[in-house]
Amino acid sequence: MSGGLPREQRVPAIRAAIEGALAPVSLSVEDDSARHAGHAGARDGRGHFNVEVVSDAFRGLAPLARHRRVYDAVGAMMETDIHALSIVARTPEEAD
Repeated sequence: MSGGLPREQRVPAIRAAIEGALAPVSLSVEDDSARHAGHAGARDGRGHFNVEVVSDAFRGLAPLARHRRVYDAVGAMMETDIHALSIVARTPEEAD
Protein backbone atom coordinates (compact mmCIF):
# COMPACT_ATOMS: atom_id res chain seq x y z
CA MET A 1 0.00 0.00 0.00
CA SER A 2 1.28 3.47 -0.78
CA GLY A 3 0.28 6.73 0.84
CA GLY A 4 -2.74 8.54 -0.51
CA LEU A 5 -1.37 12.08 -0.34
CA PRO A 6 2.02 13.47 -1.29
CA ARG A 7 4.13 13.69 1.87
CA GLU A 8 4.06 17.52 1.97
CA GLN A 9 0.24 17.53 2.01
CA ARG A 10 -0.19 15.18 4.96
CA VAL A 11 0.32 17.61 7.86
CA PRO A 12 -2.13 20.18 6.37
CA ALA A 13 -4.67 17.41 5.71
CA ILE A 14 -4.38 16.03 9.27
CA ARG A 15 -4.66 19.57 10.65
CA ALA A 16 -7.77 20.32 8.55
CA ALA A 17 -9.46 17.04 9.53
CA ILE A 18 -8.90 17.61 13.26
CA GLU A 19 -9.91 21.28 13.06
CA GLY A 20 -13.12 20.34 11.26
CA ALA A 21 -14.08 17.62 13.71
CA LEU A 22 -12.91 18.97 17.06
CA ALA A 23 -12.70 22.78 16.76
CA PRO A 24 -9.47 22.88 18.79
CA VAL A 25 -8.36 25.84 20.88
CA SER A 26 -4.82 24.86 19.90
CA LEU A 27 -3.39 22.19 17.63
CA SER A 28 0.12 21.03 16.82
CA VAL A 29 0.80 18.44 14.11
CA GLU A 30 4.38 17.27 13.59
CA ASP A 31 5.63 14.88 10.91
CA ASP A 32 8.04 12.57 12.71
CA SER A 33 8.48 10.18 9.78
CA ALA A 34 12.18 10.92 9.24
CA ARG A 35 12.99 9.44 12.66
CA HIS A 36 11.36 6.18 11.57
CA ALA A 37 13.00 5.72 8.17
CA GLY A 38 13.77 2.07 7.63
CA HIS A 39 11.22 1.02 10.25
CA ALA A 40 9.09 -1.88 9.01
CA GLY A 41 5.90 0.16 9.35
CA ALA A 42 7.30 2.99 7.25
CA ARG A 43 8.00 0.81 4.20
CA ASP A 44 4.48 1.21 2.84
CA GLY A 45 4.96 4.99 2.57
CA ARG A 46 2.66 5.98 5.42
CA GLY A 47 4.04 8.40 8.01
CA HIS A 48 4.52 8.85 11.75
CA PHE A 49 2.92 11.94 13.28
CA ASN A 50 2.72 13.62 16.69
CA VAL A 51 -0.49 15.49 17.46
CA GLU A 52 -1.25 17.73 20.45
CA VAL A 53 -4.88 18.84 20.59
CA VAL A 54 -6.57 21.12 23.11
CA SER A 55 -10.35 21.10 22.66
CA ASP A 56 -13.58 21.53 24.58
CA ALA A 57 -14.74 18.41 22.72
CA PHE A 58 -12.67 16.33 25.18
CA ARG A 59 -14.52 17.61 28.24
CA GLY A 60 -15.83 14.67 30.29
CA LEU A 61 -14.10 12.05 28.13
CA ALA A 62 -11.60 9.46 29.34
CA PRO A 63 -8.20 9.38 27.59
CA LEU A 64 -9.17 6.42 25.37
CA ALA A 65 -12.37 8.16 24.24
CA ARG A 66 -10.37 11.31 23.43
CA HIS A 67 -7.97 9.29 21.27
CA ARG A 68 -10.90 7.67 19.49
CA ARG A 69 -12.26 11.14 18.65
CA VAL A 70 -8.91 12.06 17.08
CA TYR A 71 -8.74 8.76 15.16
CA ASP A 72 -12.32 9.31 13.96
CA ALA A 73 -11.34 12.80 12.78
CA VAL A 74 -8.45 11.57 10.61
CA GLY A 75 -10.56 8.63 9.43
CA ALA A 76 -9.36 6.96 6.25
CA MET A 77 -5.96 8.67 6.44
CA MET A 78 -5.07 5.95 8.97
CA GLU A 79 -5.26 3.49 6.07
CA THR A 80 -3.62 5.62 3.38
CA ASP A 81 -1.25 8.16 4.94
CA ILE A 82 -0.70 7.54 8.66
CA HIS A 83 1.17 4.55 10.05
CA ALA A 84 1.51 5.85 13.61
CA LEU A 85 -0.17 8.70 15.44
CA SER A 86 1.07 9.87 18.84
CA ILE A 87 -1.73 11.82 20.54
CA VAL A 88 -1.84 14.24 23.46
CA ALA A 89 -5.49 15.31 23.92
CA ARG A 90 -6.43 17.81 26.64
CA THR A 91 -9.22 20.18 27.59
CA PRO A 92 -8.40 23.90 27.81
CA GLU A 93 -8.36 23.65 31.63
CA GLU A 94 -5.86 20.79 31.52
CA ALA A 95 -3.63 22.75 29.14
CA ASP A 96 -3.33 25.75 31.47
